[in-house]
Amino acid sequence: MTSEINNKNNNPEYNKTQVMKYLIFTFGVAYIIQILTGILYRYENRQFAYIQPVMAFMMFVPMIGVIFCGHGIKNMGYKPELKKNIRTFLIAWFIPSVLTAIGAALYFMIFPDHFDLTGKYMIESAGPEAAAQLETIGIPYSMMILSNVLGCVTYAPLINGIFAMGEEIGWRGFLYPQLKAKFGHFKGLILGGIIWGAWHWPLIWLIGYEYGETSGNPVGYVGAPITGMIVFCIFTVAIGILCDHLYEQSGCILTASILHGSINAAATIPIALCITNTGSLRLLGPAPNGLLAGLPIIVVAIYLLIKKNGYFRIDG
Repeated sequence: MTSEINNKNNNPEYNKTQVMKYLIFTFGVAYIIQILTGILYRYENRQFAYIQPVMAFMMFVPMIGVIFCGHGIKNMGYKPELKKNIRTFLIAWFIPSVLTAIGAALYFMIFPDHFDLTGKYMIESAGPEAAAQLETIGIPYSMMILSNVLGCVTYAPLINGIFAMGEEIGWRGFLYPQLKAKFGHFKGLILGGIIWGAWHWPLIWLIGYEYGETSGNPVGYVGAPITGMIVFCIFTVAIGILCDHLYEQSGCILTASILHGSINAAATIPIALCITNTGSLRLLGPAPNGLLAGLPIIVVAIYLLIKKNGYFRIDG
């Protein structure tokens, strides 16, 4: 494929002071934002309108954290160099949608009664007014889904990738290289993915982000919210491995950002095709952050770990 990263973030010396400053700032600011969002969500009678703008803003907190800790963001690799990285960019753009589709198909094959094209999820999440508006302008729910699918493989990875770059600069650009320098490739990736997942925990705890109320599952799930936190960390470990691999291969943070943006776009579609109130089965899918629907991504991540480390050699 393409060459490894050739900037100073490749095999850096571990800087404990910078890492601690980064984590304190990034978690402190993000947790404050999420807690305030949870309070507002309850105060505003469980209105969803605030969540997406808050999440979009929060994605830039890791980038600001890199600046705050004194590392700087200049040498993350911003030149696409498409001539040598075109394959990597195509993988980042399309593979998340493919893996998400395979995972969703696996989930709906096992739970066919959960597949739904009537728009129940939209009514649950956006209210009956949204479904009525679609009906008024003559757009069937199935056509809206098809439009979203086309968006996932055309413009969505780039648009979402702009916001995802804020996270990628922080996680893959700074923290992951630091953790790999300290703990080795295998342990660094696992720890980095857990940290990334834990960064989202207040929203999972307070408003049912990803597996509960705000994901069309107000009935909740077994062991909530702890099980949701654990499952989400499995997802972020796997996705983190994919993002880090493309970054290493291309030397360009844009590849990781586009992959991140692509998975964010693709993940919304299986949920929109699923009935609401699936209870504990929401931990399995149909979105790729479920254990069953996420199997294709998890398998690819395990393959990359084996390929890089050699049968899970963890001594770095």
